[in-house]
Amino acid sequence: MDSQVFTSNIPPFQLVCHTKLQLISKTQKIADDLFLIPLSPPLNGFSEFISAWLYRGKITFLVDVGPSTTATDLLRALQELNIDHLDYILLTHIHLDHAGAIGQITDAFPQTPIICHKAGISHLTEPSQLWGGTKKVLGSMALSYGPIQPVDANRLSDVNQFRAEGVTPIITPGHAPHHVSYQTDNYLFAGETGGIYVSLPQRKFYLRPATPPRFFLDIALQSVDALIASQPKTICYAHFGINDDASMMLEAHRGQLLLWKALIKDEIQSPSVKDRTAACLKRLLKEDPLMATFDQLRPDIQERERYFLKNSINGYLGYLSSDVR
Repeated sequence: MDSQVFTSNIPPFQLVCHTKLQLISKTQKIADDLFLIPLSPPLNGFSEFISAWLYRGKITFLVDVGPSTTATDLLRALQELNIDHLDYILLTHIHLDHAGAIGQITDAFPQTPIICHKAGISHLTEPSQLWGGTKKVLGSMALSYGPIQPVDANRLSDVNQFRAEGVTPIITPGHAPHHVSYQTDNYLFAGETGGIYVSLPQRKFYLRPATPPRFFLDIALQSVDALIASQPKTICYAHFGINDDASMMLEAHRGQLLLWKALIKDEIQSPSVKDRTAACLKRLLKEDPLMATFDQLRPDIQERERYFLKNSINGYLGYLSSDVR
């Protein structure tokens, strides 16, 4: 298993019964050709965090499928939209919150090709190592995502060989080495390359990096730059929602990645710092303008974000620990 796939902290979230959470919000019709399908695994604070995107134009495709525990919800949403055929299933990457349901969804759409990075194909055909590593590292969060079922190799296609009218894949390995973004004329499906986005009232938002260990800032910046160079219009985030000024958001996120480097590097040089992760978190919440709305998030979302923020900080700490930095 690639060392960049997983992180090293066991989350504190409480595993809850499905009946105590909203399983799936109503599918959001963004435009005649675009639908956001929220998927909610049984964890507090995750009710609007994971999504699949359905594009229905000259071709019809799904971007990501969510975890296996929400496969039924995704299939129900597709049925409500009268989707009985998909030309493609496009995976941004193989983390289980994005690709965990691939077995169930491919069973329901047996003729649909699955497009992913070539580095992910072996993990999808034989996912035991992927699932075992997830359980070991993520604990209860892994159980909330559920195991991934294997997919026949002949269903999987290397994104480098993918050709479809109106869809352009962009290799973006900043978040994970097997990460791919996809662009149409109007929409950029950025996965986690543009960060984690929460829309707030009055056109405000919260944005933070998704930079788990192992993290390489130069690769992350190159990935963001590749998306900026594509001159996107509207950015569709895997986590979570949409913004109609993609270039502005990507430029802002690029600056955020550099700000994190500067602040974290400065913080860890202090000889009085004992808990580096906690000290960096406090500093970032105070000084990163793109996270100034943190206090406006619901308490359960704040709890979720504190875990992932620490995870992303640890990615930077590993990066900055090299003697060449």
